[in-house]
Amino acid sequence: MIFDKTHFSEDLIDTKIETGLHIILTTDEDDFRPVYISGNFNDWRTQDKDFMMEKMGTGLYHFKFTHDFNYPETLLYKFTKGDWSAVEIDENGERTENRSTSQHTGIQKEHVFRWRKNWLPFKPNFLPQIQLISDEFQIPQLNTTRKVWALLPHDYDTSNESYPVMYLQDAQNLFNENAEYGNWEIDKKLAVMSEYKIGKIIVIAVEHAEEDRIKEYNVGKTLLGKGQGKKYIKFLVETLKPYVDSNFRTKKEREFTGIGGSSMGALVSIFSGLRHPEVFGKLMIFSPSLWISPKIKFRNHEDFGDTKIYLYAGGDESETMIDQVDAFKNKMLESEFVDDKMKINLSINKLGKHNEAYWSDEFPKAIEWLFFNTKDN
Repeated sequence: MIFDKTHFSEDLIDTKIETGLHIILTTDEDDFRPVYISGNFNDWRTQDKDFMMEKMGTGLYHFKFTHDFNYPETLLYKFTKGDWSAVEIDENGERTENRSTSQHTGIQKEHVFRWRKNWLPFKPNFLPQIQLISDEFQIPQLNTTRKVWALLPHDYDTSNESYPVMYLQDAQNLFNENAEYGNWEIDKKLAVMSEYKIGKIIVIAVEHAEEDRIKEYNVGKTLLGKGQGKKYIKFLVETLKPYVDSNFRTKKEREFTGIGGSSMGALVSIFSGLRHPEVFGKLMIFSPSLWISPKIKFRNHEDFGDTKIYLYAGGDESETMIDQVDAFKNKMLESEFVDDKMKINLSINKLGKHNEAYWSDEFPKAIEWLFFNTKDN
């Protein structure tokens, strides 16, 4: 059945089941990506396959809530192209308010003028507070110091909330507008997420060791020689996290604590999570440098609860990147250590290159899945 959005008629709805609520969406901007309904009925998940709309024609979509659907008192919802980076916006590029209906039957007609593109535009008043914890934070395990930053939710000073924490490596490339190779723009991405009432976390960003970066992130003996990664991980666990938990309103438990990075920063994050599952329950692993052949051992630990791992790889990074990441995922799933206690989301961008622009695009998707999705898609 094909609908023409310019001559839509209620008679075109499938009459085999007359009960239920039909949502009919027309949009001025259309492309190949599916449209999802996100709302208070599915924890505002943005890529819930159970709520993907059926494409009926160019710029025309349909979804039916069945007659036995468990409706909230008022159904609140928005339309997205799969995540908050591509949520609906109005004709002026502004955030739209939640749509709502109390109907349980009939037809609800909706229209989307535009879709947000690459998390833009963002509103400055939602930007996180960026605080330099110290430009010489002591790392006794390595007998050195480092700049460490905290990105706090925009309303941190006026709220009494406690927040999940994500520890990220390579702070120089996360929000610095003058970074040589660009930056992840995590401040802008967190601003957009916060506007939609998700993404309110504390990010602790640790700068890398410049010329000693590879040595510091390298764990054990690899093709790059012997690294200092074990000492760096001890710093994160024994020195930095206790300091952060003592000085900020954090949710200290492992299920609210994540670690992540890209390339070598991703590799040391893998080891951090596997060596200390009692500390880190969320791992954000982008383009890990598995090519250096690290000796990753999966050990049996006492049951600390589920660990969520967001794995990302780009198809245009190297000839082996996707194969290595896929093999790493399979090895984890096959190990006794996992024992059905790891949830892994593998994201592949066939066009993705090994740079900040692609990691930037993946960052909010990872944060949403790791911390704010209660259901695995």
